[in-house]
Amino acid sequence: SLEIIGMQTGRSVQMKLDFSKPFEAHNQAEFALRPTPDGATDVSWRMHGPANFMSKLIGVFIDMDKMVGRDFEDGLQNLRDISRAKAS
Repeated sequence: SLEIIGMQTGRSVQMKLDFSKPFEAHNQAEFALRPTPDGATDVSWRMHGPANFMSKLIGVFIDMDKMVGRDFEDGLQNLRDISRAKAS
């Protein structure tokens, strides 16, 4: 589940993410927005949260960036496509 928990207009949106699969996790995510000189906006998507013993152990064997990185990239691409479509 995802819940928006805060925002700074034109700067960032903070979210609470709760996962149940493949393992339970409770994280914070943020879209950070930065205007560029050409009038566009750079968007970065970050996620962080507590790492219990099991999370740390899994991190030794599984590259989390490879596990969720593609989803982040796809989400940012979708955001770009939608924002460009609405702008035209």
